[in-house]
Amino acid sequence: MPLPLLQPVTLEGDVVRLEPLVIEHADALADVGLYPELWRLQPEPIATADDMRRYVERALAAQRDGACLPFVIVQQSSGQIIGTTRYMDIALAHKRLEIGATWLTPNVQRSGANTEAKFLLLQHAFETIGIIRVVFKTELSNAQSRQAILRIGGVEEGVFRKHLIAQSGRTRDMVYYAILDEDWPSVKARLKARMHRPQ
Repeated sequence: MPLPLLQPVTLEGDVVRLEPLVIEHADALADVGLYPELWRLQPEPIATADDMRRYVERALAAQRDGACLPFVIVQQSSGQIIGTTRYMDIALAHKRLEIGATWLTPNVQRSGANTEAKFLLLQHAFETIGIIRVVFKTELSNAQSRQAILRIGGVEEGVFRKHLIAQSGRTRDMVYYAILDEDWPSVKARLKARMHRPQ
């Protein structure tokens, strides 16, 4: 039986809280997300507040179509929005989804925020929704992202050459990774150990 449509939900951790994305978040995201290095390897650059508003509007349109479930990442200690992430390419009939479109403002990278955000999303996917396969993908040339996916337990499955085309016309070779439901207990233990290490 296919799973029911995903509903917006807030996921609480110690370091971050994931809240459902709404259009009112666009200005706060622009305040923390207009750094060129965040978008260098993305399909299109987000360089202005208007770009960010369109980015949010597209995510919300995809949510209405059932294709994604987007979140803002909120820092628990300050209450400030520090980035976004989402479930995307959702295929509930196959109990599969992707975690992607994740970015964090530069001053909180390597702070534990990304690890906990991924933990919250994976835990909800496997333990609440009933997903059996979570996919991650990143550009072949994005060494930082590739290492981050491996650190959280993603298993590399292959490279799709010239799989996507950026707005600039640049072709993008994409590396696919996955975590399966049977992998989740060991991945969960690994992530918990990482989250409880001093940063």
